[in-house]
Amino acid sequence: MAESDELIDKLAVRAGEAKDRVHASASTTKEKLEYQVSEARASADKTTQELRAKEAESRDEASRRWGEIRQNWNDHITEIRAKIDSEKAERDVKRAEHRAQRAEDDAVAAIGFAYLAIEEAEAEVLDAALARADADELAAARG
Repeated sequence: MAESDELIDKLAVRAGEAKDRVHASASTTKEKLEYQVSEARASADKTTQELRAKEAESRDEASRRWGEIRQNWNDHITEIRAKIDSEKAERDVKRAEHRAQRAEDDAVAAIGFAYLAIEEAEAEVLDAALARADADELAAARG
């Protein structure tokens, strides 16, 4: 099994886990939600570090472009987290409602970005499979 096949399977499982946790969050206590947010952030940070390490190993143009996209996304997430953390102290109902709406909007944007990333990943994997088929065909023709 190619690395991309293993990763797409891992991605599907992870997406299912996220879906289950998000749906269960409606009936979860605030304390448990705080813990889950902390765990999700730690997991995302770990994955970011792993991707950076892998990117450092591969210095081709596509990896650099994806690295830039990841960095831009990470910068965006860092900004959102900083806003959320600084606003947690707010107790005013109107401000809290506004903060909740912004957090929900950010969540929708993140899901949209993830959806696009999955579509792009699919296209890249299929393109890699096509490139491998072309290479195999040319090798077979050379005998």
